[in-house]
Order: sequence, then C-alpha cells, then structure tokens
Amino acid sequence: MSVRYQSDFFGDIDADLEFDAPIGAMTYYSVGGKADVLVSPRSTDALSLLLRRCYNSNIPFRVLGKGANLLVDDLGVDGVVVKLNHNCFKTSRFNREGPIDALHIMSGYDLSKAIMETARCGLDGLHVLAGIPASIGGAIRMNAGGNFGSISDTLSTVTCLSKAGELSTYRSSDLGFAYRESKIPDPVIISATFSLTPGDPIHIRKSVKDIFAWKKSMQPLADTSAGCAFKNPINNNGERISAGELIDGAGLKGLTIGGASVSQHHANFIITTAKGTARDVLSVMKDVRTRVFDSTGIKLQNEVVVWSRDPEIQR
Repeated sequence: MSVRYQSDFFGDIDADLEFDAPIGAMTYYSVGGKADVLVSPRSTDALSLLLRRCYNSNIPFRVLGKGANLLVDDLGVDGVVVKLNHNCFKTSRFNREGPIDALHIMSGYDLSKAIMETARCGLDGLHVLAGIPASIGGAIRMNAGGNFGSISDTLSTVTCLSKAGELSTYRSSDLGFAYRESKIPDPVIISATFSLTPGDPIHIRKSVKDIFAWKKSMQPLADTSAGCAFKNPINNNGERISAGELIDGAGLKGLTIGGASVSQHHANFIITTAKGTARDVLSVMKDVRTRVFDSTGIKLQNEVVVWSRDPEIQR
C-alpha cells in the first residue's frame, strides 16, 4: 500500500473503505483483479473532498457502476475506485407538472429499476432501454442504448463534479452525445434530469416485455458476459453495420482462448467460464479485431471499457 493511502488521506472523509478490493469479481465478466482501495462515500460532500484530494495528489480516480460494460485486468487497477452505493446516490423524484414529466434521478440509481418505475407510472421514454444493465451514471457516460433508442434521447440535464470537486450542471445538448459515447468533461456524474412523456401504462409495460423477449431471443443473456464487446462500425458507404455479423462472417463464433470465447448465440458477445481470466477475454478481443480487419478491412472498436494498471492494456 502506497504512503498516499495511509489513514490520514481518508481519515476525515465520511466513507466506507475496502483495501485490495476484488472489483473484477464485481463486474459482469466476474474476472479480473483488485483495486488498491474501493471507497463508498456517504455524501456528495465526502465524494467532493475525496475527488479534490485525489486530483491534488495525482492519484488515479475511477467510478465503478454496475460493472456491466467493464473488464478489469488481472493485474487490477491502481488508485481509488469509487462506488456510489449509499442511499444518497440512489434516490429519484418526479415533477409531474405540465405536458412533460421531469424525472430527477441520482447517478447510482439502477437503470432497470428506473425503467420499471416509469413504466408503471405511464411515463414514456426510458422503456426503450429495457434489458440494459447499468447504473444511471454509467448509462449516461457511455450513452447506453440499442435497437430501440439511447438514454440521451430523453435526457435534459446532467449534474457533475469537476476535478476540483465543484458541482456543474450541463444541458444534454452541450455534452456531445453520439453512438455509445459522450463528451462529459467532468470525472463524476452526480445526477440527471429526464423529460418523459405521459402515456398508457399498459402499452408501455407491454413494450418493456416485448423488448425483453427480443433480447432473450437474440442475445446470450444466461451466459457470463459484459454485453456487446465491440461497437457497430461504419462501413465505406457511411452506414453503421453490425459488428456481430462481421464477426460471424469471419467464422469466429466459438473462437476460444482459455476460459473466454465468442458466443455461439451472438458473435458480438464474449463469454467467460469459471476458469476464465481477463487476459483470456483480451486475447479473444484482439484475435477478433485482427481477423475481422484481415477479412473486411474494417477496424472494430471496443465497446467494453478496460481498466488496468498497465497503460498499454488500458488503451
């Protein structure tokens, strides 16, 4: 443990601490190493103080959401990893005045829970994200979405903490949302506001069920994976095409290295077994990128985020 993490660094921060925390096991891949320290702040003020102290001391700082789109290297990660799992980061409230309903929600709130609650209330907008595992903050950061829409479609504002621990609120239109990306300048998302349209609760709940059924038929939901491994690329005609179809066309379904393999059910899913490692997943991803490029000339980009102590691996 570095001297930077001695008790005086955290002593006045109101938070739960876990040193050598096995965060790899907390991801959907269930593989990977540890974090130097996992911190769960008990308030926004505590988080602000921690963030400011980390940046003043040049200590790496990361936020762990649900771990649904994340691969932690077997070497683990250095610095501070934050988990926003206290109740202050998991609340929501509605402002139901006027033709548009405003949902204000904290970043640690579970996306699936928000979808079900808004569907029961007859609010249209978030239901298009059914079946996507994420925290609200993580979903916003990567502009989570699928065939039916993206989270930015109904997003109005995002409130963040800067490196200096200061709160700023941005309009969604100013944050550069695009396919599976955003240009949010600050390291921590605190909360967001969505503009949702009142609708028929029965119809919205049916839509949620239909999306779940479609995903169940198309994706290996029962296997251990982190969802789509690669972004759908743009072809030479400027059209976004399916990464899964490219991988399948290269004959890579079932490709196995160690305890990781390309799913037979959906080629853009890499699944792991109990014996798998993060390096197995990385090796499969590298092989897929190489062989798809060799056969099509198209470079696949990771959709899964990789954390590592090794900067080369993280890149």
